[in-house]
Amino acid sequence: MQGALTRYRIIAWIVGVVLIVLVVIGMPLKYLGDNDTVVATVGPFHGFLYMVYLVASFDLSRRLRWPLGRMLLVMLAGTIPFLSFWAERVVSRRWAVEAADVPPAMAE
Repeated sequence: MQGALTRYRIIAWIVGVVLIVLVVIGMPLKYLGDNDTVVATVGPFHGFLYMVYLVASFDLSRRLRWPLGRMLLVMLAGTIPFLSFWAERVVSRRWAVEAADVPPAMAE
C-alpha cells in the first residue's frame, strides 16, 4: 500500500506543478499576449498526466477502501490549481493515521 501512496503523491505534485504552469503562465500569454505556445505544449501534457493521476487516485482509493465521494473529490483535485497539493497532504496524513490503526500482521 505504501507504493500506491508514493505513486499518488508523486503524480499529484507533478500534475499540480504542470497545472500551475498552464494557468499562471500559459493562459495569460494566450489571452493577453496572443501567444498560445505554452498552452499548446503544456495543455496536452497536463491532460495525459491527469489521466495518470486518475489511475493513481483510483488505485489508492481501491486499496484504502474509500467511499465513492472521497475518491471523486480527490480525483477532481487535479483540475483546480493548488488543490492537488492540499489533497495530497490530506490523503497522506489520513493514510498515516489509518496505517497506525492497523496491526502490523494485517498491514502486509
